[in-house]
Amino acid sequence: MGDPFDEEIDVPSCILDAPLPYSVETMLEKICNEQGQKPLGTGIRRRLSSIGEKGSLEMLNIISSRPIKKSLSAFLVYLIDRYPDCLSSSPFNSPLKRSSSPLLFPSPEGKHLQGESSSKSKLEMGFLACASPQKVARQLSFREEPESNCRRTSPNVSQQLMILNELEFRKLFLVLSYIGCKKLEDIVSPHIADDIVRKKNLSMTDFESEIWNAFGKAYYAESDRSKYLDWNCRKTHIYYCHIKQNGHCTFKGPYLNTARTHLQRALGDDNVLIVKFVEDTSCANIIVEEGILVGLRRYRFFVYKDDKEKKKSPAMMKTKTASLKCYFVRFESIETCNDGGSYVFSTKRISQARCQFMHVHMVSNMAKYAARLSLILSKTIKLQVNLASVTIERIEDILCRDENGCIIKDEDGEPRIHTDGTGFISEDLAMHCPKDFVKAEYIKDENYENFVDIVDLDAERRESVSWNREPPLLMQCRLFFNGCAVKGTFLVNRKIGLRKIHIRPSMVKVEIDPTISSIPTFDSLEIVAISHRPNKAYLSKNLISLLSYGGVQKEYFMELLGSALEETKQVYLRKRAALKVAINYREMDDDCLTARMISSGIPLNEPHLCARLSRLAKIERTKLRGGKLPISDSFYLMGTADPTGVLESNEVCVILDNGHISGRVLVYRNPGLHFGDVHVMKARYVEELADVVGDAKYGIFFSTKGPRSAATEIANGDFDGDMYWVSINRKVVDSYTTSRPWSRMHSTPKAVSKKPSEFSADELEYELFRQFLEAKSKGANMSVAADSWLAFMDRLLMLRDDNVDEMHSLKGKMLHLIDIYYDALDAPKSGKKVSIPHDLKANKFPHYMAKGNSLSYHSTSILGQIYDYVDTYPDEDLCITEISKLPCFEVEIPQTCMELWRGRYEEYKKDMTRAMNLGCELRITSCNEVINKYKKLLYGAVEFEQTVRKTEDIFDEALAIYHVTYDNARITYSIEKCGFAWKVAGSALCRIHTMYRKEKDFPILPSVLQEIH
Repeated sequence: MGDPFDEEIDVPSCILDAPLPYSVETMLEKICNEQGQKPLGTGIRRRLSSIGEKGSLEMLNIISSRPIKKSLSAFLVYLIDRYPDCLSSSPFNSPLKRSSSPLLFPSPEGKHLQGESSSKSKLEMGFLACASPQKVARQLSFREEPESNCRRTSPNVSQQLMILNELEFRKLFLVLSYIGCKKLEDIVSPHIADDIVRKKNLSMTDFESEIWNAFGKAYYAESDRSKYLDWNCRKTHIYYCHIKQNGHCTFKGPYLNTARTHLQRALGDDNVLIVKFVEDTSCANIIVEEGILVGLRRYRFFVYKDDKEKKKSPAMMKTKTASLKCYFVRFESIETCNDGGSYVFSTKRISQARCQFMHVHMVSNMAKYAARLSLILSKTIKLQVNLASVTIERIEDILCRDENGCIIKDEDGEPRIHTDGTGFISEDLAMHCPKDFVKAEYIKDENYENFVDIVDLDAERRESVSWNREPPLLMQCRLFFNGCAVKGTFLVNRKIGLRKIHIRPSMVKVEIDPTISSIPTFDSLEIVAISHRPNKAYLSKNLISLLSYGGVQKEYFMELLGSALEETKQVYLRKRAALKVAINYREMDDDCLTARMISSGIPLNEPHLCARLSRLAKIERTKLRGGKLPISDSFYLMGTADPTGVLESNEVCVILDNGHISGRVLVYRNPGLHFGDVHVMKARYVEELADVVGDAKYGIFFSTKGPRSAATEIANGDFDGDMYWVSINRKVVDSYTTSRPWSRMHSTPKAVSKKPSEFSADELEYELFRQFLEAKSKGANMSVAADSWLAFMDRLLMLRDDNVDEMHSLKGKMLHLIDIYYDALDAPKSGKKVSIPHDLKANKFPHYMAKGNSLSYHSTSILGQIYDYVDTYPDEDLCITEISKLPCFEVEIPQTCMELWRGRYEEYKKDMTRAMNLGCELRITSCNEVINKYKKLLYGAVEFEQTVRKTEDIFDEALAIYHVTYDNARITYSIEKCGFAWKVAGSALCRIHTMYRKEKDFPILPSVLQEIH
């Protein structure tokens, strides 16, 4: 195709003064080229713009179907003066209705594909066929006939929409959502629209309530309602559009979320629309050509993301459709839209807009085009540094070499790399990472702690600052700068100087196009994850199978299981066991409330605490049944390459709290399936690392010597953020016998694909959207491969040496499946078409996989024994017959407090009932909003520690809440009703109980509790 931005060179001023939609510009260019016409002047372009994109395309299709006698401008003036009558009388009145045949787009060779329709799949023909544009633009508020009293300048925009355009976008979107499947003009009259606009200054909470009562109750599902108590909490606003097979679309939202992507951060929440295709759509062409209109804004297909490549655990491999998300981005607005001119993409073509994130057209194939572009959809935290002041240097990858120093290549002819996906970041920049990264995920950029720029300090003060904070050892990042896109990990490196980042070629996913390097880009350094103190480690079905195959005895796993089950019994009896399970599941608890109650001395038989512990014990037993066994002396750590070059090929360096560990270790990475994916390696102390990483902790370093990277040998991994299971557990390490590492035996053929730069602009959009629809329809090959592998492994473990021939046959199938599985993991980037031969698909599955009686057999392998043992283990769930109150809370409480909270409790029950009736996407968030509402009423803040109220008043009201709640629970014989008191007033009640015991309150961080439990 040549330079994708050649249209930007010497752009006529008339195009800048009177921009037209991309589809109109393309059609004009085609007509001018085919019929030798001059480009349109500013005046006629503005007149053409006034009739909108749809009318313009209809006129241009009339013109393209016949020879121009005078000039293109004269012909357009003639038609515009007679608009819309000229269209209704023309046999070519619409580009979408000009024949009874499906609308086809040109093939790369410029020929139509109509003659090939018989050989096309149903999906492809559904993509090529086109539905009526009125269906896709169902509630986009366009009318075929103008009204004489419309307050608008464009004859295609309804009066109602022009009136409602005075609302801020999220309020307009709410109106469009709450009318459901109805068309705006059928529900909202101009008079009603005026009434809505008069309420534009209401708070979002009150406005939502008004619109819900007016429209939502009648036309919108209660479960999808966007009801939030705090709309100004600075959370991300998410906007959805659902498209059905008939082309009708409905809007959902806006919804609030805590996560944010680079795309949303760069453009603004309201300029990103997440589109879900509820059914396979047959209106794909019209979607690509015309986009989706939301009010007066036009959103166009921009990028999609296949999250399945992130869900690498076979247990997580469900249906592919659930993991696909399609993102449309706002481009031009209708001329009458007041805010259209200032928006960054209002005059951009889609290819130009994408290049402001990265020069993605530089990649080698279309599969990578979609995969690399989707990097802007990672949920990240922006590192608060000015990239213009940062020196970004490129350093070479360390390649794998043989004993003669020759570079070793893989099956595809590419050099093997030891440093795949990992570079360096200077210590001062790493310190800009938020102290508590987990909490930072829920804070918008402008609320970050303003860290000191230590490069501006003198040497003495700089040393003081660097000692005050400890940088993370590793940061998994996305780096966007000057059109380049980088993905991988940055290791903190004190030796490279200040304000520096070193990247390697293996980290660069999209290169800079030097021909457009002067175009401004959205530059940013985004953090995905950091190395941190490892949580408690658990085994999985896959890992148990591989360890068992390698010689770890069944008795050891059953010993782990027995100890874990015994602990679930002790949670009701021993505070240590109770605190342990509470800390393990703290992410499921409100502010670590269960652990706080235990540490405050509240008895374990307290009704609410006992109920909470019972629930956690049940969750623990369910996980144990599925093979998630806790194991000591084992850790999950982020991996990287040794920067010192000291480690030998079978050595690693592991840094934990107390420094480096030494001795034999096992190393594994999910979702490894190969018998050799569990490596036995030697951990050693590397003195030279201190000069590089300082006191930074928590990671595993692999050697950069030898013919092959250990990361590649372990489940075809790399160092772009992969987590490695490391075990120093002597019972496991000493009994395990390693197998030969994985190497590919069966290769999936390379996909034949044109380069993105070889497509025209139109073809590229069609191809990208076709890829999305194709990916949406694919079967779950990874899930099938993983399930079949586990079924074969189960039979292999039961056979052992009983049947050598069958064992050999099973291993052959498994090795083939493993290669297919690893190819399927990389298929979103490689574009390979992965399929599973029928003879490699299991037809019987062990009972613990729950495939149904007709497909199941009873397994006696270690996984089958674990499953059965948990099922037969006696359930120690306690039956609480009386909901008793704590003696220390039986005190006199002001009657005014009791009456106040009786009323509020009744209100709470209604609020919580509404929240619980919402859909899954909203339920958790809405329930948290309800709890926060009543915490604010009690504390005057979200937390007790932030209160400005008198402590005595808070204690009186907390006790009132307690008694009101427990009295209600007694009447209804429902222990679950006790939860309100502790969720809302738990901090105050724990403080009261501590004071009753006449002990000093001794707060302790949950992370510290986790370390010492």
